[in-house]
Amino acid sequence: MLIAIILVIILTALAGVFTIVFMKRGDENYGSSSKRNTTNLSLIYIIVTIISFIALGFYIWFN
Repeated sequence: MLIAIILVIILTALAGVFTIVFMKRGDENYGSSSKRNTTNLSLIYIIVTIISFIALGFYIWFN
């Protein structure tokens, strides 16, 4: 179970890092027009992470 928790944390961190890295590449105008998209994507990551930890807590609690 500990391995699964560690994998989830690592995958979430990697997804966030790769999103930021790949967001910096590409069209120069894309960076200025993607500020709202970056904010929305960051909020999605935060919300999904919180929900994942809550679900994990319920799984551990009731199992």
